Amino acid sequence: MSTGVQTRIGTFVWHENHSTDVEKAKSFYSELLGWEIEPWKPGSEMDYSIIKSGEQMHGGFMAAQGGAPSHWLGHVLVENADETAKRAEAGGGRVIAGPMDMPEVGRFAIIADPQGAVLSIFQGSGEGDMPSEGVFVWDELGTSDPDAAARFYGDVLGWTASPADPNLGGYRIFTRGEDQVAGFMKLPADMPAPPHWQVYIGTDDVDKTTARAKELGATVIVEPMDIPNDIGRFSVLQDPAGAVFGLYKSGSS
Repeated sequence: MSTGVQTRIGTFVWHENHSTDVEKAKSFYSELLGWEIEPWKPGSEMDYSIIKSGEQMHGGFMAAQGGAPSHWLGHVLVENADETAKRAEAGGGRVIAGPMDMPEVGRFAIIADPQGAVLSIFQGSGEGDMPSEGVFVWDELGTSDPDAAARFYGDVLGWTASPADPNLGGYRIFTRGEDQVAGFMKLPADMPAPPHWQVYIGTDDVDKTTARAKELGATVIVEPMDIPNDIGRFSVLQDPAGAVFGLYKSGSS
């Protein structure tokens, strides 16, 4: 889980499923997506499983901590976790956990932005790479205050926010340099969810994978639908243990 690839600073490099029922979650995603699930350092004190696809590591599974519900957590690579955590606090955010070391892996902290959305900031130990592309294809922030979110993530992570696209309901993009990092939008007034980050998992057929997820016990929150301008097709689901995620296929692929 460690990295020394500095060109990926400011981007999502790892995703974890924190579950109230880890075995149920692992079974669901492996059956749905064909992931290989392997224990990380068998015999160690940390009960952690690695997601592998195409012979590469992409993320992990672990038990949800402190009574938290099942959820996906994205990790953003930073140069210095301690300094980034201080910027988050100075910008009105909150440090939920850390900064703390993960032996042989790196250093991280879990932060919440001023509206309450949570992610992890990760500083690698410099001993390898975290090649998560190809499985987790997009991250998206739903927030109560897009302008405030743009300021916060700009100050903390160096992201630039694009102007709102009226053709996409005010959807905006975070970029770092020329690279698109994530999307963000204002939560609809009728959506009961609090501000949050959501991961999208790539699939060749959103409709087929959504139908299979239902067979495996998932709840469909948003049925498969197209994104205007042939951008792609997506759905949003809740896995059988309660974590929410999206499925996505690019319109150009």
